[in-house]
Amino acid sequence: MAVALLLLLGLLGGALAQSALHGLLLGLLLLSAAVWLRLQRRWPIRRLALVLLLVMLCALRGSLGSRPAPGPLDPVRAISSAPQSQALVGRWTRDSTVRDGRCQGLVEVSSLDSAVARGLTEVTLEPCQVPIREGAWIRVRGRLRQPLPSPHPLLPGPAERLAAQGSWSQFRASQLELLRQDWTPLADLRRRIATRLQSAAGQDSGGLMAALVLGGAQVELDSGLREAFRAAGLSHALAASGFHLSVLLGTTLALARGWPSGLRIAAGGAAMALFLALAGAQASVVRAVLMGAAVLLIRESGRSSRPLRILLSTVVLMLLVHPAWAHAIGFQLSAAATAGLILWAGPIEQRLLPWMPRRLAALLSVPLAASLATLPLQLLHFGVVPSYGVLANALAAPLLTPLTLGAMGMALLALLCPPLLPLAAFALVPLAQLLMALVKGVAALPLAQLPVGLLSPLLLALLLGGVLLWGRWRALAAVLLLAGFGIRWLEVQRDQLVLVHQGERQWLLSRHQGRGALVSLRSDPVSCGKARQLATGLGLHRYDWILLLDPVPAPQPQCWQSLSSSVVDQSRLTLGRRLQSPGLAVQTLASDSRGLSLQVGRGRWLLLPDRQAWWAWRRQRRDPGRGVWLGFSPNPRERKHLEATSAPGDWWPQAGSGSGWHQS
Repeated sequence: MAVALLLLLGLLGGALAQSALHGLLLGLLLLSAAVWLRLQRRWPIRRLALVLLLVMLCALRGSLGSRPAPGPLDPVRAISSAPQSQALVGRWTRDSTVRDGRCQGLVEVSSLDSAVARGLTEVTLEPCQVPIREGAWIRVRGRLRQPLPSPHPLLPGPAERLAAQGSWSQFRASQLELLRQDWTPLADLRRRIATRLQSAAGQDSGGLMAALVLGGAQVELDSGLREAFRAAGLSHALAASGFHLSVLLGTTLALARGWPSGLRIAAGGAAMALFLALAGAQASVVRAVLMGAAVLLIRESGRSSRPLRILLSTVVLMLLVHPAWAHAIGFQLSAAATAGLILWAGPIEQRLLPWMPRRLAALLSVPLAASLATLPLQLLHFGVVPSYGVLANALAAPLLTPLTLGAMGMALLALLCPPLLPLAAFALVPLAQLLMALVKGVAALPLAQLPVGLLSPLLLALLLGGVLLWGRWRALAAVLLLAGFGIRWLEVQRDQLVLVHQGERQWLLSRHQGRGALVSLRSDPVSCGKARQLATGLGLHRYDWILLLDPVPAPQPQCWQSLSSSVVDQSRLTLGRRLQSPGLAVQTLASDSRGLSLQVGRGRWLLLPDRQAWWAWRRQRRDPGRGVWLGFSPNPRERKHLEATSAPGDWWPQAGSGSGWHQS
């Protein structure tokens, strides 16, 4: 067990380390573990040296294998600044859907301008009326480009998203020529199951049942329904995972009761292979299948299984084969939830027994253990916690198991006897509708999602260390917890001005004593969505006020109104009127100018959205305060004037960094 833990630590540390400091911390942690094993377990020096050598090799494997790079024939090598179009031939890798008149998907490139190319690129076809299926060989004309990096650490960017999938380029095209369609039996099977379930049970109910069979990654679900599951803390129900496999494998073995051991193993193996084929080789699915196979073989051989050892061995094996899985959030959450169930479900149930009946204690212990185990990852990656996640999981558990089993039965009927689907749907649709009503009801409760804000790895390590050490070393645990909470309090309470720049869109987010306000240069739905993500990442439930500088009114004002009760267009902010909350205020400088004065705590900034505001400010010769924000890129003469009137770094035409963001 100790060896497996050290190997896992080496793999994860090597994969996740991003600087020399991280490498030094990993080395210190491994050295501390070695000293502890020598003193407490009395390990001989030779054995300890051999284990440390293996751990170092694992760390090297994790470091080198978790950061793939484009190959010599990758399409990114052919990106050119020349204006002429390029011809790309390749194979579409996954079914696409038509969204806003366009199709988008990853393409395995075969040739580029008649030259051999090997790699993945994301092709966007606009206009697009018919979905493109997996296995379609296409020829398109357009231009390769590099995807844009994230405009801010709190916002996902195309470059980071595509790099995680092994692609480093994008291709925009307006016309497509279909060369041929490959035979894709698995994709056809998935498509047939999803289509027939939705046809028999309705778009929402059928889509939900298809997701329970195939996994949410293989089914196009309504975005509102997917968001409701996330807000209720039930996203795992839509993701192919160990729960779905346990239902399938448990049913298969129950039907095979009384069979010879070899036939039972064959039946279980066939069920797991079918699950892997339908759900796809995602990291969480592979982990569940490997653990299921290990447990099945051990139990059929008459031995007792040790779930924690099986989990550690499975994770180590997976990361040795594919170290990049260490960065997959789904894999991290799946492994952490499984570890939580193994370690804590039983003790939590025993603690709850004096307070409630055994069945209720068993029902609550599972979501409690999984929630506690995944909470650090939730705070690290999302900065938001489902407030009613444990309650929602406890209420949904009696519905999920029969609905998942019934959906698998309907999938079998969809392939073998489609005429019976309406009869099965008649029995299962009410159950699916009840689950969706439960999920939407929980998601609609006040503060269904508690925005805590993204925590840094160091801060999270302090808090997690304090919690884990509380049992035996309470003094040290108290110091760690106090340090963690103190750092977090200082982060929240300090005045802060965050500028995010992405193309023609800019957001100016100001914070004072834990509250926030926003100035947005554009009012389109994309700007609103990014504003929501910024609020969540910074731990803001709502903005005190929002000022929209776009001369075109917001096409979806309800989106902005869901973020703040005070949303104002600049045309309504007349001279003398202030948009303010305690410590945060903005007001117009003059009646003939769009220039603004923004106050954050005791600091004041000038906001000049356009050149007319710039010239008005120059004529009036107002004090720039602590800095000047420009909604446009200055020419050399304007830049020279700014450098003469402001201190270096006090004005932001491009937000202060190559990726487009600056934070005061």
